[in-house]
Amino acid sequence: MTNETPVTGSPDGPPTGSKRAVSARPSGSLREALIAAGRDDARITKITERSAPPETHAETTVRVPPPLPAAPAALAPVPAAEPARVIAAKPALRPANNHVEVEVQSTADDPISSPPRTQLVRGRSTVKRTEFHQDPVVGWLVIVGGPGLGAFRPIYEGNNTIGRGTTQRIPLNFGDEAISNEEQAYLRYDSVDRKFLLVPNLAKTNIISVNEKKPTSAVELSAMDLITVGRTQLAFVPFCGGDFDWSELNDLKG
Repeated sequence: MTNETPVTGSPDGPPTGSKRAVSARPSGSLREALIAAGRDDARITKITERSAPPETHAETTVRVPPPLPAAPAALAPVPAAEPARVIAAKPALRPANNHVEVEVQSTADDPISSPPRTQLVRGRSTVKRTEFHQDPVVGWLVIVGGPGLGAFRPIYEGNNTIGRGTTQRIPLNFGDEAISNEEQAYLRYDSVDRKFLLVPNLAKTNIISVNEKKPTSAVELSAMDLITVGRTQLAFVPFCGGDFDWSELNDLKG
């Protein structure tokens, strides 16, 4: 049988008595109390997480720093592969440079392949005259009109054939087809009388003129005479003559 203590208070509010009703059920074991306490803690934790104000999540999002802007293209760092290619290209030039240096050194150190040094002439030099290197030149024909303007052809001692072919002793091969290919005329120099004679070839169709005259036999030439062959005009420039001839050097040969 349960003893009850009267409770006073408002019917709508909580009871206001000095004593609460005491249950006649005995309290459970310690184990059950701990289990019950654990359940209450878990429930309180879940309620606390669900009832957390939204401001907490907003603060966490605001505190995250914004991403840094990308660097400009001009200030972007050079990729690692770029210096590697430059370094690999430099050794490729070394073998060529080394090869050139070796050749230069070998040429300078080798007295056979290096050119002889220029010798200084002190006092009066001795000039030796031996054999001619080639047929000695005795004069020139300089082209002053027509194809080959400004060119020249040497005149040699003896008989010189004049023609367009390259086999002629005086070849006028500048494109003037009015000149015969072979032996249009003959130009002779004799070291005995030291005279130049122009002999036209009358068997040819085209006629040669000297100073606007058309000779039919040998004509003696003087300095700066004008010879017209085909459509080409030549000026005669002598080197040998009355003042000098190569035969004068025979007594001076050493």
